Amino acid sequence: MEGLAKVSETGVDLLYSEVEDDLRASVRALLADKSPAASVLARVETDQVTDTALWKELAELGVTGLPIPEELGGAGVTLREASVVAEELGRAVSPVPFLGSAVLATSALLALGDTAAETLGSLAAGETTAALAIPLATPPDAAFPSSVRAVRGALTGTVTGVVDALTADTLLVPAVRAEGPELYLVSTADVDRSAVVSLDLTRPLADLELTAAPARLLASGADAEQALRSALIAGATLLSAEQLGVAEWALETTVEYLKTRNQFGRPVGAFQALKHRLADLWVVVSQARALVRNAAGSVALGHEDAELNASLAQAFVSGAAVKATEEAVQLHGGIGFTWEHPAHLYLKRAKSDAIALGTADRHRRALARLVDLPVQ
Repeated sequence: MEGLAKVSETGVDLLYSEVEDDLRASVRALLADKSPAASVLARVETDQVTDTALWKELAELGVTGLPIPEELGGAGVTLREASVVAEELGRAVSPVPFLGSAVLATSALLALGDTAAETLGSLAAGETTAALAIPLATPPDAAFPSSVRAVRGALTGTVTGVVDALTADTLLVPAVRAEGPELYLVSTADVDRSAVVSLDLTRPLADLELTAAPARLLASGADAEQALRSALIAGATLLSAEQLGVAEWALETTVEYLKTRNQFGRPVGAFQALKHRLADLWVVVSQARALVRNAAGSVALGHEDAELNASLAQAFVSGAAVKATEEAVQLHGGIGFTWEHPAHLYLKRAKSDAIALGTADRHRRALARLVDLPVQ
């Protein structure tokens, strides 16, 4: 029975390993020191939202290149360990380019093999950052983007709502030409970038305008399509881990607040109605954690059901994060509605994540297709 309690039907161990616990402790300690809530609140009111100094410190922990092979300067681990980092970054809503650079762009480059070795080494060292030039709303089962066209090694087109592109040094750009889909590497120095006003103040988005931008071809045809799909599956998986971190913060912070806030001569958390709401939320967060661990383990193992498990996690966990943050705002009472309290940052992150890399409904449709159920 003990084995059944910790292993999913796909053979994935749902418990955290000692290595993962140590990694979590290191990242959490760094974020508590360098990216407390007050610091994040102050940063989102400036023009420099992305914390590049924090990203350099995370690079020293190896966070910027976790799945990159050791021979290229990375940690040589898997997205299972990276999902633990995503949880912690979600708990702190830290404004760093983890999703765009260390997950989406890195996963696509890893799928390309030796052709991207030099770029991967630079990313692992934290010397540069990259962004995958697709709209953040793109789900894993989307068609290959066609908004950028390649003509004689130069790219022209527009891409909207790209995550972490404002501070990126390099762009991985999907483009098409008569022969089919292709993936190119482009310097951001050759691209016009404009900031987008988004709901999530801690995650900057940008619109990209390419006009005959010089580009280096990395892959074409099926290789380009597979690299992009791998990146989106990995992205959806680690986004669900981030959402789990957001939900955990909301639950734990609300429980602590209700223990100390008194009403009618007793702690607010002593009232039965609130106990029931928190108990229900605890169950939801626990279910979300199991789904995230299963999805991360499936991707790490290269399991044939990795895409299915990624969509399963996204279909459930995005709603769990929204519910948890909405409850946090409401149960904190008046202080929860103020700018000075960070609850609004978590609510906005949860709402924004719920439409990133595919909505819950889009992932449910993908699940139906993957298990051969009729889709209405």
